[in-house]
Amino acid sequence: MPKTIKAEELDQIFDEGKEDIVDYLDLTTARRINRKTRKVNVDLPEWMIASLDAEADRLAINRQAVIKTWLAERIDNKHLAAN
Repeated sequence: MPKTIKAEELDQIFDEGKEDIVDYLDLTTARRINRKTRKVNVDLPEWMIASLDAEADRLAINRQAVIKTWLAERIDNKHLAAN
């Protein structure tokens, strides 16, 4: 059962960053919006896969994380440029 406080108090605690706010959240009803996933198959040349793998190794993440991060950055940049 989360602790009950006013929104203004939660904002202040969050802004100060001195206390973890998780105790104030009801995570049983939490959901992530726009997170429905679909599989997509993409054929890539071997040199591109090798480059992705090298970057993944450098960042200590997997290839899929590199691809998702790069795509998200490109989409965000495109949206920023359009505005």
